[in-house]
Amino acid sequence: MKIKSVNLETVCGVTSKIPQNKMIEIAFAGRSNVGKSSLINALMNRKNYAKTSSQPGKTQTINFYNINEEFYLVDLPGYGFAKASPELKKKWGRMIEGYLKNSSVLRLVFLLVDIRHKPNENDIQMYNWCMSYGFNPIIIATKEDKIKRTEKKKKIEDIKQTLQVLEGTPVIPFSSVTKNGKEDILDYIEMTYESFGEDILAENGGKA
Repeated sequence: MKIKSVNLETVCGVTSKIPQNKMIEIAFAGRSNVGKSSLINALMNRKNYAKTSSQPGKTQTINFYNINEEFYLVDLPGYGFAKASPELKKKWGRMIEGYLKNSSVLRLVFLLVDIRHKPNENDIQMYNWCMSYGFNPIIIATKEDKIKRTEKKKKIEDIKQTLQVLEGTPVIPFSSVTKNGKEDILDYIEMTYESFGEDILAENGGKA
C-alpha cells in the first residue's frame, strides 16, 4: 500500500462526540511513550505529522487521519501516563472504550507494546477491551532496535503469554529507526481495506 495523501480531519477530546465517518477506520492503541506517534509518522511517510515527545502523555485526544480519501487511521490516546491525575486517566479510559464500543466503521485495531518489557496491567486491560468489543488486535512490538537479535523470539513469546493472545495472532516487531516491520503493518492495513473498505463506502452512499 502506498500512502499518497494525509489529512488530520478530526480531533476528539474527552467531551467530543465520535464522528460518524463513512470510510473504514483502523485504530492504533498503546501506552504512553510506547512509540505510537513515531510509528504513525513512519507509516504516513511524514516526519512530525503525529506529534512525538520525550514526555509521555502527548496524545490526549483521538485523532482521525484521512488517508488517500479511502480510510481513516485513528490515533487513540496513550494510556498509563503515571503523572496524569486519576480522574483524567478515567476520562481517557472512557474515551477509548467509548470509541471501541460506538464506532460503526472500525475494522482493525493495532495494539502497541514495548518489546523490551512484558505487557503491564494497562496493556492487558486494553487487549481485553478490544476483545470484548469484537476486535482481535494485531500486536506491534515497538523499539525492536533496542534489543539483541537473539532476544527477539523470547520477548515475542513473553508478549503472547502475558496478553494470552488467541492462537495465530500476529506479533510484528517494529523499529522507528530501521523501519523494520513497516511493510508488514501496511500489508495488514491493505488487506483490511480490500476486505471492507469499498463495501462500507458503498453502504454510505459511495462517497466520504
